Amino acid sequence: MAKKITVIGLGAGDINQLPLGIYRLITTAEHLFLRTAEHPVFNELSSEITSYTSFDEVYMKNNGFEAVYTEIVNRLYEEALTKDIIYAVPGHPLVAEQTVQLLLNEGREKGFEIEIVGGQSFLDATFGALEIDPIEGFQLLDALTLSSESLQLNGHIVITQVYDQFVASDVKLTLMEQLPDEYEVTVVTAAGSKEQKLTKVPLYELDRVTSVNNLTSVYIPPVSDQSLLHHQFASFRHVIAELRGPNGCPWDQKQTHESLKKYLIEECYELIDAIDKEDFDNMIEELGDVLLQVVLHAQIGEDEGIFSMEDVIRSVTEKMIRRHPHVFGEISVENTEEVLINWEKIKEEEGKLAEHQSLLDSVSKALPALSRAYQLQKKAAKVGFDWPNVDEAWVKVEEELNELKMEIGNNNEQFILKEFGDLLFAIVNIGRFYKIEPEEALLSTNLKFYERFMFIEERAREINKSLTEMTLDEMDKYWDEAKKGEK
Repeated sequence: MAKKITVIGLGAGDINQLPLGIYRLITTAEHLFLRTAEHPVFNELSSEITSYTSFDEVYMKNNGFEAVYTEIVNRLYEEALTKDIIYAVPGHPLVAEQTVQLLLNEGREKGFEIEIVGGQSFLDATFGALEIDPIEGFQLLDALTLSSESLQLNGHIVITQVYDQFVASDVKLTLMEQLPDEYEVTVVTAAGSKEQKLTKVPLYELDRVTSVNNLTSVYIPPVSDQSLLHHQFASFRHVIAELRGPNGCPWDQKQTHESLKKYLIEECYELIDAIDKEDFDNMIEELGDVLLQVVLHAQIGEDEGIFSMEDVIRSVTEKMIRRHPHVFGEISVENTEEVLINWEKIKEEEGKLAEHQSLLDSVSKALPALSRAYQLQKKAAKVGFDWPNVDEAWVKVEEELNELKMEIGNNNEQFILKEFGDLLFAIVNIGRFYKIEPEEALLSTNLKFYERFMFIEERAREINKSLTEMTLDEMDKYWDEAKKGEK
């Protein structure tokens, strides 16, 4: 018959704070097991305890805490098969005690009776030592699983299990992703005991504090200077909401989805220009401008009660997970081509095509003409409407060029326009065979032309001539110089 495991908490401080009932359980227990003997209460009671087993040696032989906790609970199960046992942990059994959670989740399933007997949480002692009220907003985090995105910097934060300088260093680096190096934090050691020590240090010195041990936590006070949070998405959303709010900006307040379209297009092109120039500082700015447009549209949707930013993020997150089963599911792929094939199949399964009268309706009419031509051709090619090889596509280009020349000879402006469009469309087809996006290619050429022409202008200034005074041969000479300088 399975036996009973009684879990007791040794509290956060010294023996003076230990409840009488728990004192009696510890000192009279026949079968006492300690997660660690490194605790102020046990140090004071050791002379009154005749027999006990500590799991400190388990920490020494395992590389990770998960393995430590698993071994501890398994050994407790073995011991409890033949007798009732007392298991003592620091603080309160239900606060930051992974072994207790394992016992509750697994032990009862295995048929063991698990009883939790209270103890003072280290949180009570920590709140008292720091003189803070958690009702103002509080977050308890584990140093061993700490992540930057989990930090809620507008409230009090206590990071527990800062066992040594190595863990303190990891905590420091994670916090420095969100806070300035000089931000003041408090190292709390042995809170509530006679050995209690509070040490205030700038963040960059966190791992240099010598008093760090298994009774150490780190306290991060709430951020009062909101400018320190300007890097966070939530802060940006708040700014946009304020701009659109009753006391906001008249320009932002009157914007609509329709009125913002031109700005979104403009910002996208400015970003592409920064990418082409490999101007990373400008890319940061332009990416911000594109993000501004996205958040403005989402805020308008929220103001009108139609959709919210959460809807936008949820939709794209679910789509990315759904369309990448090779990452988030069980499907395997060998290369990029297989990824794209799966992507299109999943789109079809989602019923995207059923919403349109034509396969080509899924290509946005708002795209620039060259890009739209490219996408229309790609869509048609996926169902077999395509040249079998690039050679035949080249023949089509020659055919369209001859037809354009013929209409120019006929001086028919209407047909010249149409044939010129046909030629451009055929050239886009050539680019598609070589995986060249036409808009990107033309943007690159525009930039090249701009820079070479600027070179001609600079040379004209150097010789004190205006461009209109220069001959074509002179300009061609400088154009060739600019080309040589690019190589």
